[in-house]
Amino acid sequence: MKSYLSLAAFICLCLPLKAQHRLIKLWETDSVVNLPESVLPDTKAKILYTSIMGNNPNDKDGIGGVAKIGMNGKILDHDWIQGLNAPKGLARYGNTLYAADLTDVVVIDIAKGKVLRKIPIENTKFLNDITVDSKGIVYVSDSRTKRIYAIRNDIPELYLDSIAGVNGLKAIGDDLYIVGGKNILKADAHKNLTKIAELPYGGDGLEPVGNGDFLFTAWAGYVYYVYADGRHELLLDTHEEKKNTADLGYDPVKRILYIPTFWKKSIMAYQLK
Repeated sequence: MKSYLSLAAFICLCLPLKAQHRLIKLWETDSVVNLPESVLPDTKAKILYTSIMGNNPNDKDGIGGVAKIGMNGKILDHDWIQGLNAPKGLARYGNTLYAADLTDVVVIDIAKGKVLRKIPIENTKFLNDITVDSKGIVYVSDSRTKRIYAIRNDIPELYLDSIAGVNGLKAIGDDLYIVGGKNILKADAHKNLTKIAELPYGGDGLEPVGNGDFLFTAWAGYVYYVYADGRHELLLDTHEEKKNTADLGYDPVKRILYIPTFWKKSIMAYQLK
């Protein structure tokens, strides 16, 4: 009997995890957003702030910006903020929107719809994702130099170094969650790093769904549900369509994901079930 039990336990461990979550597509815009990289939902105003990189994610050409899209996929204002340089990650603190713009962090007054100032960060090459904690401290990743910077009172300083593949960031309480290549890492208030999970592909966006679980996008075209214990489920695979899944936004109340498709120039919305 004991040998049969051991065999059964072994078989259970080898079987793939049965999917507990799935995505149902709600809508997708036409290809009208010029290289969207990040989506930030404002559920109260029913607006999706979307970064527009322009023709190339690397160019300081002044043709990037931020668009406003309705939560039904309707374009509200394609040119809401203009004159940026391939902006990527977006984050909000109160009435202020922050955009990671290659080598600057752009500070935007949401109510006035205007750029207040730009915070240059020396020796940066490719600022990517950005997040703000409850104290108003801004964290921004530089994927090319493997660094994370913290900005306090508009003054940037190096926060963490040598994070291979660093991209997505999310400040939760006193912790900073980091996408470092295929890994999800947690930096505590003392900058101690803990590995939370390892995924099959290098990641881009990271959003919490509660109970320590996360949604994780891999730019190549994959979306995963990641459990607090490190297990993961594949929710979406669009890589054969050459449809990227970049820095997602998430509405935790309605459980809706908003996913920018980068080169396909559209935004997709999915219901998490």
